[in-house]
Amino acid sequence: MSHKTENTGFICQHCGKEVLPLTDGSYRNHCPFCLYSLHVDITPGDRACTCGGLMEPVKIIYNSKKGYQIVHRCQKCGFERNNKINEDPRQPDDINAITAIMRQNAERR
Repeated sequence: MSHKTENTGFICQHCGKEVLPLTDGSYRNHCPFCLYSLHVDITPGDRACTCGGLMEPVKIIYNSKKGYQIVHRCQKCGFERNNKINEDPRQPDDINAITAIMRQNAERR
């Protein structure tokens, strides 16, 4: 499957909003509005995982090489994956959703 075929837009299964594909050569792997993802990849972009569970954004971390990342946890199987916060000018990740996750994590400490 070509990169262009794999990098397609979608309708978010959590919030129902239309998500556009990325234009920077990366794969869109989560909704920029609610930050939820789907457990569809074994290796990022391969769409080879059969779980298909909703992946909830559970925390924000900072990686010195990759910058800020969203930690997603699959609600079906518990698998976790980190995804870079996206700053695509057409649909950047919602800063209010990001800060809400950061606040929730701070309150749990």
